Amino acid sequence: MKTQPYKQDTGNLAYKVGVTLDRFIKSKQADFPFATGELSQILRDIALASKIVSREISRAGLSDVTGAFGQTNVQGEEQQKLDVVANVRFTRALTKGGEVCAVVSEEEDLVIDLQNSKGKYVVAIDPLDGSSNIDVNVSIGTIFSIYRRKTATGSPIKEEDVLQKGSEQVAAGYVLYGSSTMLVYSTGNGANGFTYERSLGEFFLSHPDLSMPEEGSIYTINEGLTPHINPNILSYLEACKRAGASARYIGSLVADFHRNLLKGGIYLYPATSQAPNGKIRLMYEANALAFIAEQVGGAASDGRQRILDIVPGSLHQRTPVYIGSKNMVKGLEKSLNG
Repeated sequence: MKTQPYKQDTGNLAYKVGVTLDRFIKSKQADFPFATGELSQILRDIALASKIVSREISRAGLSDVTGAFGQTNVQGEEQQKLDVVANVRFTRALTKGGEVCAVVSEEEDLVIDLQNSKGKYVVAIDPLDGSSNIDVNVSIGTIFSIYRRKTATGSPIKEEDVLQKGSEQVAAGYVLYGSSTMLVYSTGNGANGFTYERSLGEFFLSHPDLSMPEEGSIYTINEGLTPHINPNILSYLEACKRAGASARYIGSLVADFHRNLLKGGIYLYPATSQAPNGKIRLMYEANALAFIAEQVGGAASDGRQRILDIVPGSLHQRTPVYIGSKNMVKGLEKSLNG
C-alpha cells in the first residue's frame, strides 16, 4: 500500500483555526507531576460553565434573567438573577467533574461541601463579578482560584484546606464577558488568554504568554472614594495626572484588571473611612488576580505587603488592593509608606 506524509495545507481554504483550550491544557499536564489529570479536568469544568454563563449573559435582554433576585449575599449586597445563575452553573460543573471537594463562593455564606470524597482540590470563586453592570450591558466577569486540599481525601473538609494564602494557589484565572468572551488562566508558568469562538463552541488560544508592561499610563479608581481615602493616595494620583496618565474605570474588576494587564496601569481600591478593610474579597477576587498579575510581570499589594502573603482569617475577608504594572504599584507603596 502506498502512503504519503501529511503536509499541512496553508492555502486560503484551509486557514488555521488555532490551538483549542482543551488541547493546550493537555499539552501542559506534564508541568504537574503531583497531578494525574485532575487539575486539567477542573479547568475544563470551569471553561464549560463559563460557556453556559456566556450564553445566558448574551440572552439577558431577551429572557427574564436581568434585575435583582430579591435576596442579599453574605456581603449585604443585593443579588442579581445572573449572580444566582452563574453560582449554580459553576458549582454544578465542579460537582459533576468530581475533582473538587469544596467551593468557596461569594454568593454563599458557608463553604460548600461537594461530597466528592476523592476530590483533592478546593476552588474559591466569584461566579459573576460586576453585578451592578449586568442591567446596563457593560462587561462583567468570573474570577477563580484553585488550591490543593491539605488534609487526606475522604476526610471531612477542615479550615486548613480552605483558608490558604494566595501563594499556595496551584492555578487561578478569570473569564471576561465583553465584546468577546475570554478566559485567562495561569498554573504558575506564565499566563495565557483564550477567546471563545461561539460558532465552534471552543476557546482558542488568542493571547499566548501574556505580559504586563512594567510602566503604565492608566490609573483606575472610583473617584467617588477620594474624600474618604488616605491623603497620600491622593498625592500619588496627582503625580499620575501630572505625568500624563489617564483615568479609566469600568466598575467591573475583571474588565478593569484585564485592560491594565494589556495596556499597563494600576487598579486601586483602597481602605476608606467607611470601609477600613477595603471592599475587594481576598479569597476569591484579590488572590486570583494577584497570582495572574505576578505571572505576567506585574505586582499586587495591600499597601503594606504582597497580596499573596496575606494569611486569610475568614472566608469573606476583605483587603485593600493595589494591582497592576510593577513600577506603578511600587510607586503607590512608596507614597503610602513614606
